[in-house]
Amino acid sequence: MDRIQLAEDLSFSRFIHGLWRLNDWNQSKEETLALIEEVMAAGITTFDHADIYGSYTCEDLFGDALALKPSLRDQMEIVTKCGIVLPSQNRPEHKTHHYNTSKKHIITSVENSLTSLKTDYIDVLLIHRPDPFMDPEQTADAFSQLHKEGKVRYFGVSNFKDHQFSMLQSYSDFPLITNQLELSPYELENFEDGTLNHALQNRIPPMAWSPLAGGRLFSSEDEKAVRLRSTLEKVREEKNAADVSQIIYAWLLNHPSRIMPIIGSGKIERIRSAADSLDIKLNHDQWFEILQSSMGHDVP
Repeated sequence: MDRIQLAEDLSFSRFIHGLWRLNDWNQSKEETLALIEEVMAAGITTFDHADIYGSYTCEDLFGDALALKPSLRDQMEIVTKCGIVLPSQNRPEHKTHHYNTSKKHIITSVENSLTSLKTDYIDVLLIHRPDPFMDPEQTADAFSQLHKEGKVRYFGVSNFKDHQFSMLQSYSDFPLITNQLELSPYELENFEDGTLNHALQNRIPPMAWSPLAGGRLFSSEDEKAVRLRSTLEKVREEKNAADVSQIIYAWLLNHPSRIMPIIGSGKIERIRSAADSLDIKLNHDQWFEILQSSMGHDVP
């Protein structure tokens, strides 16, 4: 498995396993541990979490499995996110859905995540969404304290546009080492609005959430999805790929910004199939054919 260097002493596997649906998989902790081991055997050592996933349950489920074999912790990288506040029976103190990037909330969230994940440190903490009420001095102070205490090694963001990223970076003593973005052939916003150019300019490898567009590329009957399916199938035949999803992953992997797709499946067969797409190289004609199919018109 290829690896992407994010810092001198930190690299991620090129594919990342996403746990946002872990609660839906209805696994015992022994089954979750077995899946973790199979994912790692496939070369994927980076795991993506957020405190809110599964209504604040998924970190606990992962941590309970990891506690069965704690030696795995030093062989993996754990990413988690905070900053979104959701009403939940597991957080009865939360009254409304909002964002909170205050120092107190970030530190409390990290303390909860450490307890849930059964670990002493988080490799990378991301601010989950841009917060229009953010006091960046408080956010940066939280980063400093968590790093000083050894609870978080590195920091990043999720769903930030270039100006939002630069604003927060200007307050922080620590480099923001990644931006987790929605990236897929179906969703082109971050390709078109300069967000990926910002990542390239600053040598910041992005993580890609929902790389398969939440299944819309396989099931939606809207005009764009139908058009894309036809193009993706054509390229699949040209590359002799096992399925269309491999071409979707390859389209992201071939982009020069060093995109790291997040695989949100609990099925090891799908995870292994995705990993095989690392061997698929698209030429310019194929890459742009997919882009233009999504756009619905030729490039200018």
